[in-house]
Amino acid sequence: MSHTAEWKARLHIFEDDEGTTKAHLVLDTGTTALTGHGTAHCHPADRDVPEIGDELAAGRAMNDLARKLLQAAERDIEGVGTPRPGTQQAAGRLL
Repeated sequence: MSHTAEWKARLHIFEDDEGTTKAHLVLDTGTTALTGHGTAHCHPADRDVPEIGDELAAGRAMNDLARKLLQAAERDIEGVGTPRPGTQQAAGRLL
């Protein structure tokens, strides 16, 4: 069976008044939306390179979103009665 889907992601990066770079990532699947958040702080002794803060905050937001997406998939798997990966089922019981 062939399946094709297109999901849209929007990444917003901004810096607050205290110098913290923040990233907000929204993944829209068409039926649901998941969000990820990430932050980065420039150490006072380091040079201020905004691109590095953007990369760190965005990467952390993507990591947060990935974790949430995997958790959603695990809940969906359990919802259809399939054992979680790494478990074995024998005689109607999970081992």
